[in-house]
Amino acid sequence: MTNKKEIHPLLKQVLELGPPLAFFFIYLRLRDQDFTIAGTEYSGFIIATILFVPIMLAAMGILWWLTGKLSRMQIFTAIMVIFFGGLTAWFNDERFFKMKTTLVYGFFSAMLGIGLLQGKSYLAYVLDDMLPMRMEGWMILTRRLCAGFAVLAAANELVWRTMSTDLWVKIETFGFPLALMAFLMMQFSLLQRYMDDPDGN
Repeated sequence: MTNKKEIHPLLKQVLELGPPLAFFFIYLRLRDQDFTIAGTEYSGFIIATILFVPIMLAAMGILWWLTGKLSRMQIFTAIMVIFFGGLTAWFNDERFFKMKTTLVYGFFSAMLGIGLLQGKSYLAYVLDDMLPMRMEGWMILTRRLCAGFAVLAAANELVWRTMSTDLWVKIETFGFPLALMAFLMMQFSLLQRYMDDPDGN
């Protein structure tokens, strides 16, 4: 059995939010520069992406070492970052890393949607230990979050295809996470009545 340990919430936030912020600041530092490696020229965005992958893996490794656990969402996101970060570096094409966000949000929306078609809440399966709530509430939250992830996926496609890389980096780092956080906080407030009696009695 995995030995699960609690860590200070602030440290947990640093480990989870630190890598995206590091990517943001590295990009700001390198965005106007080009780098030649092994005869191939790379933009500052590509280099920032390449550096982001080990930073994120190191943060996740520390989090796992300290807590003894990683969420399924964290593991999936890490796999997507590694895969699309690798494609970005291999093909020297920033579009792969930008598409990663669409596919991550799209995957979450699709998985929640598949569960809903089966009459299930996969969200409850992932978060039930953290958030006691009656199944009726989980189904409502799952439907809303399924739609929310779909909107974020579509928004990312709109942003990276029609706007500058600078703007995409800012929206990716701050806009989407803050929008998702605000949406979740609003939903939890609206669904509070389903959390009063987790056993449904």
